[in-house]
Amino acid sequence: MTRGLLYQAILKFVLGVVIIGILIFLPAGTFDYWNAWLFMGILFIPMFFAGIVMMIKNPELLKKRLNAKEEQPEQSLVIKLSGLMFILGFVIAGLNFRFKWIMLSDWVSWVGAVIFLFSYLLYAEVLRENTYLSRTIEVRNGQKVIDIGLYGVVRHPMYAVTIFLFLSMPLILCSIISFAIFLAYPVIIAKRIRNEEAVLEKDLDGYIEYKKKVRYKIIPFLW
Repeated sequence: MTRGLLYQAILKFVLGVVIIGILIFLPAGTFDYWNAWLFMGILFIPMFFAGIVMMIKNPELLKKRLNAKEEQPEQSLVIKLSGLMFILGFVIAGLNFRFKWIMLSDWVSWVGAVIFLFSYLLYAEVLRENTYLSRTIEVRNGQKVIDIGLYGVVRHPMYAVTIFLFLSMPLILCSIISFAIFLAYPVIIAKRIRNEEAVLEKDLDGYIEYKKKVRYKIIPFLW
């Protein structure tokens, strides 16, 4: 465990809390937005403990998850569109609460929370199965094809999980308008997957054979 990695993890965690808090509560015009507090809690509390576990058991994986510098130029648009989606989605959710445009029922928020937490568990399982995962598209020295567990069902279980994670966020915040904005994510991630698979086919031994074995990218029998 390096002190630099610890400081980097703490800084990014705190910045994440502050930025998302500003994006939601400032447009809402109040801190009396229980859906937002629920969202912040189930997002950052598990993230905090997951970070501690990775710091102790697998600091290299934590380092890769913290690295957001993308080496593939094709991904610059994907990153920008994803960032825009999050900013608009959170700001609109806050404004929707403030002006009461179209508020969903409270039970929708709780259902969204259940979906979010279940997806978080699947996210942790994906990280356990594939320690090569990073936030950037790259092939590391000695990297092998993972074809067990969730990777035996679809080729990109991480993206499958994040679709459910991200689509549950506006439900927790009770904003159908934000949900419509977040529906852009599957389209955005499709572009990333095309580029990623091209890189993996070129640089990762056995990936072409893996594609023949596991036919579906995200959703079995559909995609």
